[in-house]
Formats: sequence, structure tokens, C-alpha cells
Amino acid sequence: MNPQLKQLQPEFNQECEKLGISVSDEQSDQLLTYLSSLLKWNKAFNLTAIRDPKEGLYLHLLDSVVVSPAVAEFESCLDVGTGGGLPGIPLAILNPDKKFTLLDTNSKKTRFLKQVVYALGLENVTVVNKRVQDFNHDTGYACILSRAFASLKDMTDWTEHLLADGGQWLAMKGLYPEEEIVELDSSLKLVDSKQVKVPNLDATRYFIYLQKTQ
Repeated sequence: MNPQLKQLQPEFNQECEKLGISVSDEQSDQLLTYLSSLLKWNKAFNLTAIRDPKEGLYLHLLDSVVVSPAVAEFESCLDVGTGGGLPGIPLAILNPDKKFTLLDTNSKKTRFLKQVVYALGLENVTVVNKRVQDFNHDTGYACILSRAFASLKDMTDWTEHLLADGGQWLAMKGLYPEEEIVELDSSLKLVDSKQVKVPNLDATRYFIYLQKTQ
């Protein structure tokens, strides 16, 4: 693990506690080991624009950890355009009883993710290197989530074939996407929207839940 991240571990654990999110010692180690790997592989694979460990702690890890309560009711999740594994890897670490599929078209990023899954022993994660339009799943996913992947219309259009009956989309947005919601097809409805605060970040986060109307 990155020595600076090791020093920041007590701070990270404290922030998780403030959020009311239970993180075991093993999960804390796994989360920081993942971030350490992300920063290390970043030098060769260009996985993220963030290179400072403390920035990564808040902008990547905690920004993903806050999503965990939002997926509590879903047994299976598809993280579309996962990139370096955010929020999919942190969510999989925190929710070992749920299944996660991480999808991305960038082969370097999926190669990194496969290495992370193997190194951390994450048996609840599947990594897929495909365009979302070319990917199929027999039963569909209870939740399709994305973090700054695309507009709500593009996200729902491109992934509708992957949503299980009664499933929901969960989009994480930096601003409330009022115009994007207006653009949605009439066959979709806004189920819920939540404003979430990430510790030590001025930015606001919105969780947008969508579902088919029929």
C-alpha cells in the first residue's frame, strides 16, 4: 500500500464512520490497497487525472463509498463506463453479498480491473471489455449505475436491454440534471432523487433513480 495512504487510513475510517457507513478493518485495507494500485497503474495506463493520494481518498474512494447505501436494495449491479473501477470496485468491497459487473470499452482499464479483482480476491465482480450496446445478459441487472458516464437519455437508451424487470437506473450527477430529466422518454419515470454530501468536498452530488413506467 502507498505509505501516504497508510497514514491516511485512520482519517478515511473516521470519515466513513461520519457517513454512517460500516467499514471493517479488512474492507478498509482493501479499499486503500485498491486506490494505491489505481495511482500506481495510472502512471502507465492513464486511469485517472488525480495523482495525489489524499485527493484520491476523497474524490475517488469516499465519493464511491457514499453510494453504498443507495445500492442496498439491489442484488446485482452493472457499473457502465466504470473506467478505473469507480464506483464499482469500492461498492463490491463494501457489499460482498451483491454481484457487480464492471463494463468498459478501454482494454487497458479492464486489464487493470481484472488484476485488482484477482489481487483483492473479489469473487463478486465480473469485468467486461465491451461496448454497452454489444453486451448482453440473460436475466438483466437489478440496478444499472453510472458515474459521469453519459446523459440520462443516452444511459437509458444504451442500457435498456440490460435492465431486469422492475430494475432501476442510478445515475450520479454533479449538478441536478433538470434538462436531462425533461428529455427522457415518456416510458421512463423519475423514481427518486437524493442530494449527497461527500466529506471535505465543496461539490454536491445527486443520485437520480429512474425506472420504466410499464
